[in-house]
Amino acid sequence: MIVRLLFLIYGLLAYIAFFATILYAIGFVGNFVVPKSIDSGTQGSIGTALLVNIVLLGLFGIQHSVMARPGFKSWWMNIVPNPIERSTFVLLSSLLLDLLFWQWRPVTTVVWQIDHPLIRLVLAELSLSGWLMVFYSSFLIDHFDLFGLRQVVLHWRGRPYTHPVFMVRSLYTWVRHPLMAGFLLAFWSTPVMTTGHLLFAVVTTLYILVAIQLEERDLARFLGESYQQYRKETPMLVPGVGNRK
Repeated sequence: MIVRLLFLIYGLLAYIAFFATILYAIGFVGNFVVPKSIDSGTQGSIGTALLVNIVLLGLFGIQHSVMARPGFKSWWMNIVPNPIERSTFVLLSSLLLDLLFWQWRPVTTVVWQIDHPLIRLVLAELSLSGWLMVFYSSFLIDHFDLFGLRQVVLHWRGRPYTHPVFMVRSLYTWVRHPLMAGFLLAFWSTPVMTTGHLLFAVVTTLYILVAIQLEERDLARFLGESYQQYRKETPMLVPGVGNRK
């Protein structure tokens, strides 16, 4: 019982860390509210800034992709107990994002700037819509399972874990990855695109495209023909643009 309680507390803390991190990310990318954002601070050497930022993004991308693969999970769960495996993944991802926010070096050279008030408002709303898509999409596929809370609650109650049922509904009838599409919308919709922000947007976009291929390979193996058919019928990121990508 004590172990179950400790796992539950650990899962709750990991979820709180994630939630605080994702809220900070909104301000970080949008340059508002938070004490340090993507364009705040004094610009130093451009070469050093680009190198540091790429390393920070790479650390997150490698951790996030490697730890999500079934082969790694099989090995990792020999070290980390099953009920807190997902929570540990979420916690490490959050800590690496926190490191990125802390150590990010601004490169404030402007790539484009839009001064028209109406267009600026539209872009701000599009960015916010992207973040809302991320949250909404996570609930469509079981938000609490995705971020490890369901696993520790089931363990606390003494119930066996079962994978969420694959269902196609709402945004998932339009595109296969609305959560990722939401991130892209949030990252690219800005009235002022600096070199640092552009680097962030380009690298995360490339990462998302690679991560989707890895995730879909795993989903096809796990779900079989039902997912293969879904891929044939539903665009990847943009409604109405192609089918299988």
